[in-house]
Amino acid sequence: MRNLRLVLGDQLSRAVSALDGLDATRDVVLMVEVHEETTYVRHHRQKIVLILSAMRHFAAMLRAEGIPVDYVRLNAQDNTGSLGGEVRRALSRHAADRVIVTAPGEWRVLAMMQGWKEALGIPVEIREDARFLCTQERFRRWAQGRKSLRMEFFYREMRRETGWLMHGSEPEGGRWNYDSDNRKALPENLRTPPRRRFPPDAVTAAVLDLVRERCGEHFGDLDGFGWAVTREDALAALGEFVDRFLPGFGDYQDAMRDGGDFLFHSVLSPYLNIGLLAPREVCESALDAWREGRAPLAAVEGFVRQILGWREYVRGLYWLLMPEYADSNFLDAQRPLPAFYWTGETRMRCVRATVEATRRNAYAHHIQRLMITGNFALLTGIAPAEVEAWYLAVYADAFEWVELPNTHGMALHADGGLLGSKPYAASGAYIDRMSDYCAGCAYSPKTKLGERACPFNFLYWNFLMDNRERLAANPRMAMPYRTLDRMSGERRDAIRRDSAAFLAALDADRMV
Repeated sequence: MRNLRLVLGDQLSRAVSALDGLDATRDVVLMVEVHEETTYVRHHRQKIVLILSAMRHFAAMLRAEGIPVDYVRLNAQDNTGSLGGEVRRALSRHAADRVIVTAPGEWRVLAMMQGWKEALGIPVEIREDARFLCTQERFRRWAQGRKSLRMEFFYREMRRETGWLMHGSEPEGGRWNYDSDNRKALPENLRTPPRRRFPPDAVTAAVLDLVRERCGEHFGDLDGFGWAVTREDALAALGEFVDRFLPGFGDYQDAMRDGGDFLFHSVLSPYLNIGLLAPREVCESALDAWREGRAPLAAVEGFVRQILGWREYVRGLYWLLMPEYADSNFLDAQRPLPAFYWTGETRMRCVRATVEATRRNAYAHHIQRLMITGNFALLTGIAPAEVEAWYLAVYADAFEWVELPNTHGMALHADGGLLGSKPYAASGAYIDRMSDYCAGCAYSPKTKLGERACPFNFLYWNFLMDNRERLAANPRMAMPYRTLDRMSGERRDAIRRDSAAFLAALDADRMV
């Protein structure tokens, strides 16, 4: 039997299950660059370059092992532009008897693949993606019968299973979670070392030219592209993070600074999500640093929690709850996405800085995503599907299995609290405390009402008033609602007036 083994652009690992049992004398690996996958949302141009260049390098690595690779480039003359069309053409070229593929990370693509057997008239084997630390079946067993699917309890179970940061049956240091230690603002005089970037080689330069030619209308800068596109360089990025940035990651993981695009963050998620790095090796590198005294427990626990806990958890939820999950809209948010999410043209310095950093790098760290762009979308009632399409488009690490639960559940509370125990809404005081954005902004975080007031201030209370029937019963919202109830009627009326004026300007696409 001759197998056509399809490898997708986010499956660039020699250990991917589609390659298990490969016979180089009979099988062919198919890799394709197709128009539908680069444009179904208008992906950041750096994201497209990262994936296509990494695909081309991965194909070259397989060929160096003597593995036959049929590689179809985006600008190939006969490229049909669709994944299914290219599989059909490859089956004809190679007279293959069966398609073998690892399950994709998106419900849309899985549904397409499940129709291939009938459409193509041959067996299609869709194998589980074994690159994760928790299988889908394992997650379903954990979730079954639970009234609450909180990440913290899943994370503790995964800690027990792996033995990571465990002392017998108890967590190292006597605590499961050091999040309360990891919320320091960045000292004004603290400067992080420059982040290593990887200059484009000839392969990447060719992809850059291709993307400039074909994706000129897409969001994002290409100048300064410096992502790793090979496993070797991704491992170098991992080593640099563990040696130079992990010790400070814990203290400052929630901090923000204008122009501080990466701070102490790992910036490894794109490499994890396309397969250049494996979650186990990334966690174990951090754990080795802790065992050897090169990084403190709180920093390592916080980092491991992001991967062993949060990353595995959101993937489990995605496959447990899709496709219905994406359609929920608990807060009935309907407002269109403002243009400044693409242009950065707003007087709110925090939003402008985050959008500009995203344009430069196809990256913003989790607090910028959650508490700036996500918080604004939550407070102003932007439609979840529009926000989710934006996050999926603009970030290099955004694939639907990880992006959708994070945005839908964590940032927008569109699932009604299935993922997060409360809406992550905040006023300007939080942004002022955790960043330098408010200095020099057109608005003041200390001003609550009027033209100079930070919009996050009155929008926060307006959000609570708008959603009282939906949120007041949530125990974690009791304190803000008590504060709201102590306000005078005049102040609540003023909040309503300022919010209405701001939202009217937003809807009219005037500068805000």
